[in-house]
Amino acid sequence: MRLAAAPPGDWLPRWQQLVCAIARVHSEHGERQLLDWLCQPEEPVVVAFVNAHAMNSAAVSAHFFEALMSADVVLRDGIGMALLMKLLNQRPGLNLNGTDLIPKLMRCYAGGTIALFGTQEPWLSRARQAVLREVAPGSACVVAHGFHDTASYVRLAAMHRPRLIVLGMGMPRQEEVAVVLRAALGFPCVIVCGGAIIDFLGNKTPRAPRWMRRLGLEWLYRLGREPRRLFHRYVVGNPVFLRRSLRLAAHSLCQERPSGQTV
Repeated sequence: MRLAAAPPGDWLPRWQQLVCAIARVHSEHGERQLLDWLCQPEEPVVVAFVNAHAMNSAAVSAHFFEALMSADVVLRDGIGMALLMKLLNQRPGLNLNGTDLIPKLMRCYAGGTIALFGTQEPWLSRARQAVLREVAPGSACVVAHGFHDTASYVRLAAMHRPRLIVLGMGMPRQEEVAVVLRAALGFPCVIVCGGAIIDFLGNKTPRAPRWMRRLGLEWLYRLGREPRRLFHRYVVGNPVFLRRSLRLAAHSLCQERPSGQTV
C-alpha cells in the first residue's frame, strides 16, 4: 500500500484509538496467560499486530483502520510502536511480534489442525513441512496460497475446521480476510494476521541475527535484503511515522494541559 497524505487531522483519532486498543503484556507470565487464553477460544477470535507500517496504513485507509479495530486482540510489534508509546508516556510492554509469537501459538495447537493461508510455492509447502516436523509435530496442516478469493478460504476453513488459522497475505489483505472468516465460521478458532510468518517458516525470508532483533533492528536487516520491495515502507514510511508520532504526542499534551496553563 502506497502512503499518501491524509486530510489534516483525520488520522489523529485513528491513531489514538489504535494505541488504546493495543493489549499490553509486561512479563513472560503475562505472555503465557495470553497464549493460554488463545488456546481455549469459545468462538472465532482474530489476533492482529500493529507496527509502524500498520499505523501509517491506518492513517490513510479508513477501511484498514476499521479492520484492525475489529480484531479481538491487537498486539504491539516493533521498536517504532515502543517509541510512540513512550512519547505518549505509556509503558509499551513486551514486543509481541508475530514472527516470534505465532510459532509459540502453533506449539499450543500441536496435534490439532492448523491452516496456513498465504505466500506461494515452494515456500508454502516448505512452511507446512516446518510446522509438521519442527514447530507443531503431530498436527494436520491445511495450506492454500495467498492469492485466492476470500470465499475460497472460507470454504477451506469450513471443510477442515482448523483450530488455528494463520494468514500470511500482508496488510491490508490478511486483516480483511480475517474479518470475513470470523463472521462466516461457526466453530471456535483463532485467526492470526501473520504478515511474513509463512515466508519465514518456508525460508523465503531469513530472520535477522539475534543481536539485531534484540536492538529492534530487524527492519533494517529486511530492508538490506529486499531494498526494492521495502524501500517505500521503511525509507519513506519510517520518517512519516516519526513525524506523526511527534504530532500525536504534542496533540495529546495539549489535550491534557488545563486551559490557560503554559509549559
